Formats: sequence, C-alpha cells, structure tokens
Amino acid sequence: MPIKTKLSNDILKTLTTGAQVLEEDSLGAKVYRLADGKFLKLFRRKRLISSALFLPYSDRFWLNAVRLRELGIPTLTPLELYGLEDTSMSAVLYSPLPGRTLKDIYLDAPAAFGKHLPVLIDFIRMLHRRGIYFRSLHLGNIVLTPEGGLGLIDIADLSFQGRPLSKAKARRNLAHFSRLLESLDIAEQFPLTALTSAVLAD
Repeated sequence: MPIKTKLSNDILKTLTTGAQVLEEDSLGAKVYRLADGKFLKLFRRKRLISSALFLPYSDRFWLNAVRLRELGIPTLTPLELYGLEDTSMSAVLYSPLPGRTLKDIYLDAPAAFGKHLPVLIDFIRMLHRRGIYFRSLHLGNIVLTPEGGLGLIDIADLSFQGRPLSKAKARRNLAHFSRLLESLDIAEQFPLTALTSAVLAD
C-alpha cells in the first residue's frame, strides 16, 4: 500500500478544473475524468464509526485493483492515493480500464447482446470459483476490453473469500446483478433467467 499524499483543497480544485464529472451524489462529485484522461475517484466516510475508519474505501479500491491484476483479471490501474483536508475523505487517481461497459453495449443494441452472454456467464462463474464476491457486480461495472475479454471497474465493494462462493452467496450476487436491470427498466428483456441458470449450474 503506498503512502497517502496530502491533497489540499486548492490542489484538488486545480486538479479538477475543467474535468468532466462522471458520477455524483447529493454530497457532490464522486468521479472525475481529468484533462489528461486519468480518473480521480473521491471516497467519503458517511458514518463517524465505520469499518472505513480503519480501512478506507480508497485503500480497499487500491488493494482490490492490485489483487485482481495479480489474478490476471483486467481492471483499472491505480496511480496515486490521496488524503484530503477533510479527514472523512480520501481519493485515488487511476488510469481507466480501456473498453466499453456491458451496460452501454446492451443499451446500444439489446437484440445483439446474446453473442456476449456466454463470455459473461463464464466470467461470472470464474469470479465465483475464485471466491470473488463483488456486491456491485452489474453491467455498468463489467467492461469488454479491446482484446475481447471482460474486466471489472468500481471495485471498492469487492472481497476475496479464499474459497469458491457457496450457491447461496452466488445467488445473492446475481440478485445484486439484477438491480441495475430493474433500475434501467430492462429486467424483462434481459436474458437474466438464462444467465442465472448457467452461472449456478454444477
């Protein structure tokens, strides 16, 4: 784990001037695309007493990226770890994973998505066999890379179980997967039943 660099409010403002805000919530921007193409992700500890007090989500994000890369699973490349003046906040500067999210691919051409389904099924089964439990596993966080493989982004909410996931935990993971489909109002059109059956098959 690298040592956190202190990022003052002034430097943060300079760094994000002209940047594109890719994600935000009621508290403000969460992810910026900077002018040089790198991304800056901000993490806020929302509760005073939280596990994030001992292992901030920025640290988990960094460590998960390193571990995924060690396992040969494509993901983003962390570059700098920052502490902010507001001690409830931290940040990671990283190079994004090249490619397109499966969410964008599906929404562009739903009828053609079937050709990607076998690769997606194999990918999720591989994650589960390796004991990777990703609560935020959904089409928006899975990227089809230029090489034709799949990789993961937005990985702070990911853990390594050390053994294959149980069927119950795998089902829970697929329930998380379905939530984005429901929020996009595409759950009925997406081949979720076929995906679920194939992922859970022995």
